Amino acid sequence: MVLPRLLPVVLSFLLLAAHFFRADNTLLVLLSLAFPVILAARRPWVPALVPLALVLGGLEWIRRAIELVLQRQAVGEPWLPLATILGTVAAFTFSSALAFGSPVLKRRYQMLELDSTE
Repeated sequence: MVLPRLLPVVLSFLLLAAHFFRADNTLLVLLSLAFPVILAARRPWVPALVPLALVLGGLEWIRRAIELVLQRQAVGEPWLPLATILGTVAAFTFSSALAFGSPVLKRRYQMLELDSTE
C-alpha cells in the first residue's frame, strides 16, 4: 500500500518539473525529476528531505501565482481563475508532504521507533 501514498508526491514533482521546463530552467527540471527516484531509497533521511522540497515547491507555486495575478491585474484581465488553479496546485503540493506522516511510509523509511520490549 505504499504506491497510493506516494502517488501525490510523485505527481507534485512531475507538475513542478513541467513548470520549470516551461520556465526553461533545466537544473530545476532535473532536480524535480530526481525526487521521485529518491523515493526508492529506503533511508531515514528521505522523509526529511522530500517534504522540505515539497514545501519549497508549494512556495514556488504561490510566488508564481502572485506574479501572474499582478500581471493580469495590471492589464485588466481576469485573474481569479488563474489564482484558483495555482492556489489549488500549491495546496496539493503542500498536502503531498503530509504523506510522510502515514504509518505505512514511516515503516518504509524506518522512521518508527523500535519497541524496547522486543
